[in-house]
Amino acid sequence: MKKEAVKSQLPWDVLDIISKKLDFDDLFQFAGVCKNWRTFHKVYWRNFMLSEAPLLVLTSSYAKKAYFFVSISEQKVYRSKLDYFWGLSYSGTSSGYLIMAGYDKLLLMNPFTRRKKEISTLAIQGILNYYYIHPLLAFAKGSEEFIIVVFCKNYSSLHIYQSRHSCWVTYSVWGKPWKVVDFVVFNNTVYAITEKARIGVLGLNSACVKFLELKNTPSVKSTSLKLVSSDGQLLVVHFEPKETFDVYKIDLSTMEWIRLETLGDLALFYAKGRSCYALSNPAKCGYESNSLYYISPVSRECEVYSLNNELKNCIVPSGLRPPPRSRFYWLDWCFRRVREEVDYSLVE
Repeated sequence: MKKEAVKSQLPWDVLDIISKKLDFDDLFQFAGVCKNWRTFHKVYWRNFMLSEAPLLVLTSSYAKKAYFFVSISEQKVYRSKLDYFWGLSYSGTSSGYLIMAGYDKLLLMNPFTRRKKEISTLAIQGILNYYYIHPLLAFAKGSEEFIIVVFCKNYSSLHIYQSRHSCWVTYSVWGKPWKVVDFVVFNNTVYAITEKARIGVLGLNSACVKFLELKNTPSVKSTSLKLVSSDGQLLVVHFEPKETFDVYKIDLSTMEWIRLETLGDLALFYAKGRSCYALSNPAKCGYESNSLYYISPVSRECEVYSLNNELKNCIVPSGLRPPPRSRFYWLDWCFRRVREEVDYSLVE
């Protein structure tokens, strides 16, 4: 009997066992074996993409072309070589895309679909330090047009790229008149927060930020302030391990800050120096509610904190073996289902 015939006769439960042992690169080749495997892969990949559980993104100090995606709840490690990232630095993950920066470009790649977008940064090359940027990717509502919001930490500068105009616009340089430290898409609008806890809306039709007049704004100055969009709520998270953990809801109906005493059925996922994300009903994905999961490039563990900033647990994902004379670096959290969308008509 031919090998092809044997492969096509394998039952799906056997194919499921095989697929769970494969890395991302192998999974993309899996579907090319035969019709039966292609049909199975289509169902398997659809279920994989429907998962709301975040994946940890990490890389190795020895093999920097290789990236790893770790599911803590499933204790599963996926590896991808991603050769086309050679010479680029990881900057963040947004709308399911990894965002890599180089001397004269940004490369956006969705590791789950292999879709790629390349954006020239020559127009802001003198300002943009590609080693220290914080990006956000969002698509225009009902369209494949997109925007990229980039904050350069070294120069405290804020820039937005719009694909429909194929150009960059600079909003602020050297933190004047304000220094944005984070931004998020909430209700199809991009909100930003400064280091002094001022919150504003980024204009997409003009290079401006419309700051909101909010009551009960806390007296704080920190580059660690993070904006989070979760289940129709706009949250602000101020977190420093074992030092500070405050969470506020921004009530836009009353235009005020409200400090939360509990996260309820919500878990936060915090990556030091990058972003903070939220997941509702986390128990269904194997995580604890009313908790914050924290990763840092200098730690080998995922630390779990309660809202009173007590360390509850340290998680070391199984199955991780760095190459010889090497170590892993935690980079970020990746939510494969999230697709941020903005509505140009909402902001003049």
